[in-house]
Amino acid sequence: MAAANDLRKGQAIKYNGNTAIVLEVHHRTPGNLRAFVQAIIRYISTGKSADVRFGSTDKVELVDIERKQVEFSYKDNNGYHFIDPETYDTVDLQENLLGEAKDYLVENLSVQVLYAEGKAVEVELPASVSLKVIESAEGLRGDTASNVTKPAKLETGKTINVPLFIKEGENIKIDTRTGAYMGRA
Repeated sequence: MAAANDLRKGQAIKYNGNTAIVLEVHHRTPGNLRAFVQAIIRYISTGKSADVRFGSTDKVELVDIERKQVEFSYKDNNGYHFIDPETYDTVDLQENLLGEAKDYLVENLSVQVLYAEGKAVEVELPASVSLKVIESAEGLRGDTASNVTKPAKLETGKTINVPLFIKEGENIKIDTRTGAYMGRA
C-alpha cells in the first residue's frame, strides 16, 4: 500500500476492485480545506476513464507493472504494430491505447510498452523524437520580431508551431511531453 500523495503517471493501481492505470495526477491544496490528490485513471478491463479524488493520506494498492522495450514497425487498419527486438515477436496495439503517442511514431522508434496483469496498458515515448517537416509556409523577409512562429505539418500528420527559419524537408526535434519544437535535429 502506498499513500495517494506518492501516485505518479504510469502506475497501475487497484481501485474499487479493478485494476487501473494512472493517466494524470494533480496535487491540490485549496484555501482552508484539506489537501487532496485528483487523478484520471483508465480501467484496464473496460478501457473507460474516470476522474477520482483521494485524500492526501489515503492508501492506494499498487499493481506490479512490466515494461517491455519494442520498436514501432507500421500502422494499418488493424492497429499499430511493434516488434520486440530480442525475440522478433509482433505486438499489436489499438489506436485508443496509444492516445497522443501516435502523433510521434515513426518507423524503428524505440518505445516502452507497460503491461499490467499481462495486458498492454500504455505506451511510453522517449523524451524527444526527431521528425521531418513535410509542409510549411515560407517565412516573410522582415519578420524578425522575437518568437515569431509558423505552423508546420510533420511526417506523422501532427501540426506544430516552429520558428520562421525552418523549411520543408528539415528534421526537427520535438518534446513528446509538451508537443513543442526543441530545435533542429
